[in-house]
Amino acid sequence: MSSGDLERGGRSNGKNRANNYYQSSSTGPYYVESAEKQWTSWLVPMFVVANVAVFVVVMSINNCPKQNLGSGDSCVAKFLGRLSFQPLKENPLFGPSSNTLEKLGALEWNKVVHGNQGWRLITCIWLHAGVIHLLANMLSLVFIGIRLEQQFGFVRVGLIYLLSGFGGSILSSLFIQRNISVGASGALFGLLGAMLSELLTNWTIYANKAAALITLVVIIAINLAVGILPHVDNFAHIGGFLTGFLLGFVLLLRPQFGWVGRQHLPAGARVTSKHKAYQYVFWVIAVVLLIVCFTVGLVMLFRGENGNDHCSWCHYLSCVPTSRWHCGD
Repeated sequence: MSSGDLERGGRSNGKNRANNYYQSSSTGPYYVESAEKQWTSWLVPMFVVANVAVFVVVMSINNCPKQNLGSGDSCVAKFLGRLSFQPLKENPLFGPSSNTLEKLGALEWNKVVHGNQGWRLITCIWLHAGVIHLLANMLSLVFIGIRLEQQFGFVRVGLIYLLSGFGGSILSSLFIQRNISVGASGALFGLLGAMLSELLTNWTIYANKAAALITLVVIIAINLAVGILPHVDNFAHIGGFLTGFLLGFVLLLRPQFGWVGRQHLPAGARVTSKHKAYQYVFWVIAVVLLIVCFTVGLVMLFRGENGNDHCSWCHYLSCVPTSRWHCGD
C-alpha cells in the first residue's frame, strides 16, 4: 500500500471504502407498538469480533519485521512484534501491505474474472486496510446495526449486511478494475439504505416522520458525498446502499398500526389486513429489481465488461477532479 492509499484500498492509487458515517443510533422519535417483540442484539457484536479477529490474523501473516528485513524501512509499533504495522509511507492507516491483503482475499477484478476467484466478492468485506479503517467501520456498525437488530432480529439484519456487501463488491468491480479493494463500507451503507426504505414502507406507523426522513437523508447524502474524494471507492458505497435500500422493502416490513393489538379493539374497529397495499407493491418491485440487478451485474462482471464503457459519466460518482487533486481509475 502506497502513500496514495486510504481506507478502502490496497496498492498505489487504490480505491477505498470510506467510513465517515455520522453515527446516530436513531433517525427520529419512531413509534413502535408496545406489544412488538424487541430482539437482543448478538449478531452485530459477533460481526465486530469477527472483523477484529480477522484483522489480527492478517497482521500476523503480514509479519512486517520479516517482510521489511533489510529494506531500511522501519515498521510502526515494533513492540507488537509480527503484529507491527507497515511503514506509514506505505500504509498511513496503520495496517498490512497491499500484497498481504491481495493474497488473503482483497477484491481484485482480474483475479475475480480471469482467475475464477469470485469468492473475493465476499472475503474483501471482512478485510480492512488498517486500524483506522477498522475502527471507523466497527463504530459505524455498532451505532447503525445494533438498533436495527434489536427491532428486526439477526436473520434479516444479517442478510442485509452480507448481501449489501456483496452488491457493493459487484458494482465496485464493474467500474474499478485496476486496483484492489477491501472494507465493510458497502455492507454498512446497505444498513443505511435499509433504514431509509424501512421508514418509507412503514411510513404510516411513525410519528415525526418528516423530521426523521430529512435527518436520515442528510446523513446518507453527506456520507455519499465523501465518496467523490480521490482514493475512496464510492461505487462500493452506492452498490451497497442500493442493495440495502431494496432489501429494506422486502425484509423490514412492519404490520400497520393497530394490527398487533387488534384483539383488544372492538370488532368493528379491528384492522383486517396486516400490511397496507402500497407495502406489497414496494415488496414486489424491490424483489424484481434485486433479481434483475444482481443477474445483470454478475453477467457483466464475469463477461469481463467495464461499466465505464456503458456510462461515460459514472466515474464522477466516485471521484470529481479539482485543482487540488486528480482522479485515477
